[in-house]
Amino acid sequence: MRQPTKQHLDRHERLKADLRFRGSSLAKIARELGVTDSAVTLVGKRMCRSAKIEQALAEALQTTPEQLFPDLCGRGQRAL
Repeated sequence: MRQPTKQHLDRHERLKADLRFRGSSLAKIARELGVTDSAVTLVGKRMCRSAKIEQALAEALQTTPEQLFPDLCGRGQRAL
Protein backbone atom coordinates (compact mmCIF):
# COMPACT_ATOMS: atom_id res chain seq x y z
CA MET A 1 0.00 0.00 0.00
CA ARG A 2 1.31 3.43 -0.93
CA GLN A 3 1.69 6.40 1.36
CA PRO A 4 -0.55 9.31 0.36
CA THR A 5 1.16 12.51 -0.67
CA LYS A 6 0.00 15.94 0.48
CA GLN A 7 -1.44 16.42 -3.00
CA HIS A 8 -3.44 13.18 -2.70
CA LEU A 9 -4.72 14.17 0.74
CA ASP A 10 -5.73 17.61 -0.53
CA ARG A 11 -7.55 16.02 -3.49
CA HIS A 12 -9.26 13.61 -1.10
CA GLU A 13 -10.61 16.51 0.97
CA ARG A 14 -11.84 18.17 -2.23
CA LEU A 15 -13.46 14.88 -3.28
CA LYS A 16 -15.35 14.68 0.03
CA ALA A 17 -16.49 18.30 -0.28
CA ASP A 18 -17.64 17.80 -3.87
CA LEU A 19 -19.59 14.69 -2.86
CA ARG A 20 -21.27 16.56 0.01
CA PHE A 21 -22.18 19.39 -2.36
CA ARG A 22 -23.93 16.83 -4.57
CA GLY A 23 -25.73 15.19 -1.64
CA SER A 24 -23.51 12.15 -1.43
CA SER A 25 -20.62 10.91 0.69
CA LEU A 26 -17.90 8.30 0.78
CA ALA A 27 -20.02 6.27 3.22
CA LYS A 28 -23.04 6.37 0.91
CA ILE A 29 -20.97 5.16 -2.02
CA ALA A 30 -19.49 2.39 0.14
CA ARG A 31 -22.99 1.21 1.12
CA GLU A 32 -24.15 1.26 -2.50
CA LEU A 33 -21.14 -0.82 -3.59
CA GLY A 34 -21.25 -3.18 -0.61
CA VAL A 35 -17.71 -2.31 0.45
CA THR A 36 -16.31 -0.81 3.62
CA ASP A 37 -16.00 2.92 4.18
CA SER A 38 -12.28 2.45 4.61
CA ALA A 39 -11.98 0.84 1.15
CA VAL A 40 -13.48 3.94 -0.45
CA THR A 41 -11.28 6.19 1.68
CA LEU A 42 -8.14 4.29 0.67
CA VAL A 43 -9.01 4.70 -3.01
CA GLY A 44 -9.85 8.38 -2.48
CA LYS A 45 -6.47 8.95 -0.84
CA ARG A 46 -4.81 6.99 -3.71
CA MET A 47 -3.36 4.46 -1.28
CA CYS A 48 -5.07 1.60 -3.17
CA ARG A 49 -6.69 1.16 -6.55
CA SER A 50 -10.11 -0.22 -7.40
CA ALA A 51 -11.72 0.30 -10.80
CA LYS A 52 -15.17 -0.32 -9.29
CA ILE A 53 -14.75 2.34 -6.58
CA GLU A 54 -13.04 4.81 -8.90
CA GLN A 55 -15.92 4.47 -11.36
CA ALA A 56 -18.56 4.93 -8.64
CA LEU A 57 -16.83 8.05 -7.31
CA ALA A 58 -16.54 9.49 -10.80
CA GLU A 59 -20.20 8.79 -11.58
CA ALA A 60 -21.28 10.45 -8.33
CA LEU A 61 -19.39 13.56 -9.47
CA GLN A 62 -20.57 13.30 -13.08
CA THR A 63 -17.09 12.88 -14.49
CA THR A 64 -14.79 10.09 -15.60
CA PRO A 65 -12.28 8.17 -13.48
CA GLU A 66 -9.48 9.54 -15.66
CA GLN A 67 -10.52 13.13 -14.97
CA LEU A 68 -11.10 12.51 -11.28
CA PHE A 69 -7.85 10.61 -10.83
CA PRO A 70 -5.31 11.93 -13.36
CA ASP A 71 -2.73 9.42 -12.12
CA LEU A 72 -4.75 6.64 -13.80
CA CYS A 73 -3.32 7.40 -17.22
CA GLY A 74 -0.82 4.76 -18.28
CA ARG A 75 -1.00 2.64 -15.13
CA GLY A 76 -2.57 -0.74 -14.57
CA GLN A 77 -5.52 -1.16 -12.23
CA ARG A 78 -4.93 -2.74 -8.85
CA ALA A 79 -8.07 -4.23 -7.38
CA LEU A 80 -8.96 -3.97 -3.72
